[in-house]
Amino acid sequence: MISKRDLAQRLDIPLEMVDRHGLGDGMSEAEFAALEQDPPAWLVQSRANRKKGARPVWATLTCDVCGYTETARPKKWWPAEFTYVSCRHHSPDQLPKPASGLHRVEFDGVGTKFVGIVDQGL
Repeated sequence: MISKRDLAQRLDIPLEMVDRHGLGDGMSEAEFAALEQDPPAWLVQSRANRKKGARPVWATLTCDVCGYTETARPKKWWPAEFTYVSCRHHSPDQLPKPASGLHRVEFDGVGTKFVGIVDQGL
């Protein structure tokens, strides 16, 4: 059985949309395959409405130190791209130093346990 959260991630839709369209109890792999093969109008429309280059519905976050991975909904305050992502418990010294002429900005509270890092010009 595919969980509600996994279903939302695999369909690349918000959790609220899973509930709104009666998929909140999850579904089997066979039901999912059938849904993908013959998507309902609301799913076709949702996919058609996505703007090229827009913020994705889900983002995969992977620690650049230990490799821990989780999927989260990107927040409006996140930058377009992180240079590095690391678990909060790792020391900043475990990541490569910023290149010459760049300074580091940290974004705490990324996902459930990450710090997002952006190396940017001065």
